[in-house]
Amino acid sequence: MASPLLANIYLHYAFDLWADHWRKHHASGQVIVVRYADDIVMGFQHERDAKRFLEDMRQRLEKFALTLHPDKTRLIEFGRFAAKDRKSRGLGKPETFNFLGFTHICGRSRRGAIQLKRQTRRDRMRARLRAIKEELKRRMHEPIPIQGKWLGQVVRGYFAYHAVPTNSKCLGAFRHYAVDLWRRSLSQRSQRDRTTWNRIAKLAAEFLPLPRILHPWPSVRFAVKHPRWEPGA
Repeated sequence: MASPLLANIYLHYAFDLWADHWRKHHASGQVIVVRYADDIVMGFQHERDAKRFLEDMRQRLEKFALTLHPDKTRLIEFGRFAAKDRKSRGLGKPETFNFLGFTHICGRSRRGAIQLKRQTRRDRMRARLRAIKEELKRRMHEPIPIQGKWLGQVVRGYFAYHAVPTNSKCLGAFRHYAVDLWRRSLSQRSQRDRTTWNRIAKLAAEFLPLPRILHPWPSVRFAVKHPRWEPGA
């Protein structure tokens, strides 16, 4: 597998420049492109543009001896009008998609407005918790303050990436399961150990950060990086 740096350099010429040209000269509606290394998500205003681009992209990548991943490449109905349009045709909720560790969902805000929701991928969370469990087993007989300092760093690092708007429940769940794994690890140190939830809650409050959103909404971040001052923007 190519490193992200090499993928960025290679795909800049194989994909980025070509996709930008295609968007300007062939699309009948709006097109957005988000790429990180070889992971790409694209949004099309019109379905016909999406289908045409997918076929043209297959042919483009073949020229560079590249192919699309058969299990990850798909067209889905997603966005502001997806739920309403699918309901009018007797279909279920819009499909979700995974990108950069998050599951993206067509949801609604508390006020009922259409809202893009991002939640930590369940498989990624389970994998991280399994790694924590194994490391706690290795650290079982270390002093509690050292364990707590280490686990606090792990949870803090996890929050630093995953603490995005609409992901609060996943953050809380991750911390809860991490604390429970710590409690079980401590209880296995001795048959006389009586690590209760009250005790582990106090330890968690001392060493582990509470879940809170750390990142702004994407629209706010985009506005800061790409300010538009022209009238009507």
